Amino acid sequence: MTEPQIAAWSGSETPGVLSEGPRWHHERQELLWVDILGCQVHRGTLTGDGSLDRITTTAIDRHVGAVAPALQGGYVVAAGPGFLFLDEDGSLQELAQPEAGRTDVRMNDGACDPQGRFWAGTMAYDESPGAGALYRLELDGNCSTVLTGLTIANGIGWSPDGRTMYLNDSGTGCLDAFDFEPSSGTITRRRTLVHSDQPGVVPDGLTVDADGGIWVAWWGGAAVSRYRPDGTLLASFRLPVERPTSCAFGGSDLATLFVTTARAGLDDEARARQPDCGRVFAIVGLGLHGLPCQLYRGRVPSAVGA
Repeated sequence: MTEPQIAAWSGSETPGVLSEGPRWHHERQELLWVDILGCQVHRGTLTGDGSLDRITTTAIDRHVGAVAPALQGGYVVAAGPGFLFLDEDGSLQELAQPEAGRTDVRMNDGACDPQGRFWAGTMAYDESPGAGALYRLELDGNCSTVLTGLTIANGIGWSPDGRTMYLNDSGTGCLDAFDFEPSSGTITRRRTLVHSDQPGVVPDGLTVDADGGIWVAWWGGAAVSRYRPDGTLLASFRLPVERPTSCAFGGSDLATLFVTTARAGLDDEARARQPDCGRVFAIVGLGLHGLPCQLYRGRVPSAVGA
């Protein structure tokens, strides 16, 4: 692995409050990410040298945890108590709402599996232990409850062969693995690969590279780390901000690791020490490549004439 270079994207964009969930849309050559507390979905394009070129921002009327591109156009979004569809013009339509009527919980991180189903977890605003769940938006538009008893359901990803699913719970400090059955989406044999008992340092978002390495963004730890599928630490890379939130490979060759960060909860002194907190960082020179972002392959309103 070569010596990497780490830099915040330059440009006039305002740092996010709680930037999260980067996803590289290869067909459009754009990076998607959200600002959870800023209630925004961002789409950014790159210049030839990999720096920020243009950002398109869509405001959402609720806290937004994750976004994924849809195969038939537009985007699926995990926001508020459930799932939404965001069309190309910025209009929103509700899809499944598994937590409808609740104001004490919200959707958090999410991603699509290799079969094109969209998974997203929830958390309580007061971070109550066990109040979170993991949901799956099926290809027919229905919603399934997959897992309950989570605290802060967070980073989710799949091994290159699609047979293992990884999930972070920031509330318990655990990176867990599950056996994954592709056709049904059933998960079994849960086991913990990595556990943090360091106060204030928890696993947040994650991504998986083409070699099967699991990359974890360490909230409060100012780092992203790469692990083997058995949980063995391979490498860690320090960032100049305390709160990395998630990561994803992107760029034309899927060789740039994009890392979202947060400034939520930091006092003025802490923000002054790390003026780029809340921005998206790019790490180049890792000598590794990521897996393509999976698209949501299910029914969306524009595809059924809604």
